[in-house]
Amino acid sequence: MSTTPRIHVAAVLTAGGDVVLPEGAARHVARVLRLGEGAPLTLFDGAGLEACAVLVEAGRKRVVARVESVTAGGGESPLAVHLGQAIAKGDRMDYAIQKAVELGVAAITPLYTEHGDVRLKGEREAKKHAHWKAVVASACEQCGRATLPPVHAPMRLADWLAMRRETLRLVLHPGASGALTQAGSPASAALLIGPEGGLAEAEVESATAAGFAPLALGPRILRTETAPVVALTLLQHRFGDL
Repeated sequence: MSTTPRIHVAAVLTAGGDVVLPEGAARHVARVLRLGEGAPLTLFDGAGLEACAVLVEAGRKRVVARVESVTAGGGESPLAVHLGQAIAKGDRMDYAIQKAVELGVAAITPLYTEHGDVRLKGEREAKKHAHWKAVVASACEQCGRATLPPVHAPMRLADWLAMRRETLRLVLHPGASGALTQAGSPASAALLIGPEGGLAEAEVESATAAGFAPLALGPRILRTETAPVVALTLLQHRFGDL
């Protein structure tokens, strides 16, 4: 594992150019890691580019890195999975998003479902959405991805289902008899995870009508934040790069 800090910066990465680190990253580099001028960093722009850089300024109020070289980042799976995750309370949602990113998810949409007990509106929804984006960036820093998978704004399950065009579509349902029997290697997949109380029967029927195949993950009922970890691991092992 590399000991060089990886930092996401919303900036253009050009060899020879200087990048002022954002406040949170600057504080971490200068005050937590206590790195000084000359220390190496890895920067990535979230759109697929990664850069080797070195600190040229490490003050209390301003931290600047100079880009030495730029390359295409790695870590992206050949299987593009769009995760539709019912919104869970607090750390459970953070955990689901973090682990999904580590497992190569291509996009995430938080979903409002019938049995879900989280309802966000207005400013509260906007703050939570921004928080989830930060969770994604942090996970990419840790796992080595240079592309930030988008976290879309929360939406109703019915609206998300209407937008799905992925080759393989799966809905986790404890009562399902189906297993992962897809032949060939799909380029894209949609994975639907319900809330702690499970999807309503009508929601499962709507998903099935939208081309989703019910999938069970064994005889035990998994928590809503555990289910995407298991399902994504299976998908990546079968069709991706695990």
